[in-house]
Amino acid sequence: MSAMLLAGPAVEPWTVAELKAFLRVAHDDDDAVIAALLAAARGQIEAMTRRALLAQRWRVLRDGWPDDGRIALRIGPLRSLTAAVVFDAQGVAHPIGLDCFVIDAANGVIAAPAWSLPQPGRSLAGIALDVELGYGAVGSDVPELLRHAVRTLVAHWYENRGLAAIGASVAMLPGSVAAMIASFRVLSL
Repeated sequence: MSAMLLAGPAVEPWTVAELKAFLRVAHDDDDAVIAALLAAARGQIEAMTRRALLAQRWRVLRDGWPDDGRIALRIGPLRSLTAAVVFDAQGVAHPIGLDCFVIDAANGVIAAPAWSLPQPGRSLAGIALDVELGYGAVGSDVPELLRHAVRTLVAHWYENRGLAAIGASVAMLPGSVAAMIASFRVLSL
């Protein structure tokens, strides 16, 4: 099962103004840098936790339907299933009614009896499921500990940005950030 981002979040967990206050930056010269660090920090926290912090759309591709009828997503939290298609042998997409599926958002599972669904005509990426993931549409919907992890990571990168110029690495995740996200991490085999 693979997944690709279709549409990223419309907002970030923090505004640049909020981060500037946290960083005690009084000028506007670094606004673009802070905005870039914010997007990168959110992406890093999402990658480390396997959780989309803010509402975003993803496409999940599968070769076939699982025998038990349960598709457990590797990224979450699941908000909704927005589209489902199966591809025939010629690569033509055929929509599947969303009422065929049961959504277990709490466990990140999309379920339907495999026998009740049309079988794909191609053996690779024969099924595409479009899902909406994330805690919500605005920064305040994100759990506070994850929001603080993003803010702390931005501060770490901002305060140490000059070290990269001399060859030092600041790529390691600070221990405080790792501790903040530990309980949110979704592990996968």
